[in-house]
Amino acid sequence: MYDLIIRQAKSTDGSLTDIAIQGGKFAAIGTLAPDATARQTLDLQGKVYASAGWIDSHVHCYPKSPIYHDDADLIGIACGVTTVADAGSTGANDVDDFYQITRAAKTNVYAFLNIARTGIVTQNELADMTQIDKVGVRDAIARNTGFIIGIKARMSSSVVGQNGIKPLVRAKEIQQENNGLPLMVHIGNNPPNLDEIADLLTSGDIITHCYNGKPNRILSPEGVLRDSIKRALSRGVRLDVGHGTASFSFEVAERAIKQGILPHTISSDIYCRNRMNGPVHSLATVMSKFFSVGMTLTQVIDCVTSHAADALRLPAKGRLEVGADADLTLFEQRFAPQVFVDSEGQSVKGESLLVPLAAVVAGVTLLTEEGKSAHVF
Repeated sequence: MYDLIIRQAKSTDGSLTDIAIQGGKFAAIGTLAPDATARQTLDLQGKVYASAGWIDSHVHCYPKSPIYHDDADLIGIACGVTTVADAGSTGANDVDDFYQITRAAKTNVYAFLNIARTGIVTQNELADMTQIDKVGVRDAIARNTGFIIGIKARMSSSVVGQNGIKPLVRAKEIQQENNGLPLMVHIGNNPPNLDEIADLLTSGDIITHCYNGKPNRILSPEGVLRDSIKRALSRGVRLDVGHGTASFSFEVAERAIKQGILPHTISSDIYCRNRMNGPVHSLATVMSKFFSVGMTLTQVIDCVTSHAADALRLPAKGRLEVGADADLTLFEQRFAPQVFVDSEGQSVKGESLLVPLAAVVAGVTLLTEEGKSAHVF
């Protein structure tokens, strides 16, 4: 007997599959025998999509952060998201407290450690180079193995002050001294110039806010991809959306995607204010915006499942495979006219919206508000 069987789940290619879960892992995927039994069975009757659990690889959910904060479960399972990675809200000073708080969450929570010891308690945490304490970072990572999955450097003028590229040079040193953990780099207004930033990045590094509309963006004034970004991508650097309040432009995204420059990961950069007031609202809303700029359902889902798991180096997440962690997102794609707004205040008409109905975390089913009223389960 299995713990949970989900029958007739729809895949993004339109095919139907059965999924069996035992002990928090996927135990069987495909066509199950009619007499297979479980403690709980959900028959989706081919009406509801099931994908590996959605991963939001850029959020802010340290509740004690004075600037960017939220509750992990409000931006996680309540929105159909099974795993979140906080992107530098905490540094070495507070990451232990953050870890303890997240143990009560139903959502899987991981952290990129800010290279500044304070994390984001002001907007200019890297304006003082003494904030970057290599020993403190090393010790924090050692204390929180498995929770800290990368390091974060915010490389825009308001954050680094007069330090230019120097904090990123220090971040790369920290990365090399800590087993090459993934490095997520925030880009925004210059200085430093994006070309300087891109030329320092190596395979597995992540550029977040990749479609921002600021002058220091991935496209040249002529609208073509900068040579420095081409070189970075050829080295294996990844592009992350990191929508946020001020970091996503429909125009930039559409131009880039038409040139074949797709995001590796779609993330929200969500926190309480842009969740409640927009323009983010949820990861599902951000994902839905990409239908309007030329991406398919399969491409969008890959960006929050297998691609995200690869970027965060979470091999047990992001895939519907026997033996992987039994995290699932059950969702509908509802077709009706939509109006989506980017971070520049520009609106785009859309035709469909992704609506999460349930998150399954380690085999435990948790309905969203939409799921409770959908009469599917």
